Amino acid sequence: LTPGQPWAGLGVLAERLVALGDLPPQPTGEPPAASAPAQYTPALVEAVTAFQRRHGLEADGVLGATTLAALNVPPAARAEQIALQMERLRWTPVLQGPRMIAVNVPEYRLRAYEYAGGRITLRLSMAVIVGKALDTRTPLFDEDMQSIEFSPYWNIPPSIARGETVPRLRRDPGYLARQGMEFVSAAGVSTDTTPEMLGAVLAGQARIRQRPGPLNALGDIKFVLPNNDNIYLHHTSAPTLFGRSRRDLSHGCVRVEEPVALAQFVLQDDPAWTVERIRAAMAQPKPVFVRLPHPVPVIITHITVVVQDGRPHFYGDLYGHDRKLASLLRQHSAKPYDAVRAGSAAGVIGPK
Repeated sequence: LTPGQPWAGLGVLAERLVALGDLPPQPTGEPPAASAPAQYTPALVEAVTAFQRRHGLEADGVLGATTLAALNVPPAARAEQIALQMERLRWTPVLQGPRMIAVNVPEYRLRAYEYAGGRITLRLSMAVIVGKALDTRTPLFDEDMQSIEFSPYWNIPPSIARGETVPRLRRDPGYLARQGMEFVSAAGVSTDTTPEMLGAVLAGQARIRQRPGPLNALGDIKFVLPNNDNIYLHHTSAPTLFGRSRRDLSHGCVRVEEPVALAQFVLQDDPAWTVERIRAAMAQPKPVFVRLPHPVPVIITHITVVVQDGRPHFYGDLYGHDRKLASLLRQHSAKPYDAVRAGSAAGVIGPK
């Protein structure tokens, strides 16, 4: 349903949007359905756009299948979703130091906080790209960011080399040079794409890395937080992807939209690292390593309900963690969830 189109369900749509707080109520006090417009009006379009924004959807004002499905989620299900986030937040570590970084996977967002004088202040908020829900999910963990690598090499993980890079090089040997890649082995660095070298990569006797530069998959900065999954935060050579509403597109690492601002945040204890120096380091032809004066805690979590400006914002269960948590809780105590389900549920929006 696009602006200006007629639809028999507009009255029910208006009622639902008023109930959810995305459409102002009628000044006369009449039910929205009583004066439902014959066409999809600008006021309704604006309300649907606000609803989409609160539910992590493409905020285009178009009422399609995905938006309709979100509008038809009953209040009981939303209550259960909120309860699950309260449980998850209960055991999520917070306030581990004067500064911290939190990445919320289903929201595709990073926030950086400062804690001082008993107050938490939000310093940064930016879009991120996370691991694909299908097969390369970003793991959830709590680790310290300890260093930054400007103009990094991308050492291609063995799993990606075996499953993607080596097969591509067998089909197209020139791909190595075009992408600024090279082989690294005990014999040194090579750019000769030979069957023997590819066999060495598959046998774990050589690796493939991508040199610093505009094609580098890590972009021009890498934020290092040692962990068993080899996950880190980094920029990207494809920044246009941040414009998408769904951003589970990586092999597991977290790509950040504003790397310079994040570098300023984590390096603020060292006044020598100005914006100009950060940008200069990102443009170097070889890597520049910087150890942080004080490690910064980083939490990667999966919270599907976030309160912003006093309003709840709901996001999809991207990796299925809500579903798993609900199942585990029901095994121990079914009563709270039975009570939630017994609550009243709204009707389904659709043509009359």
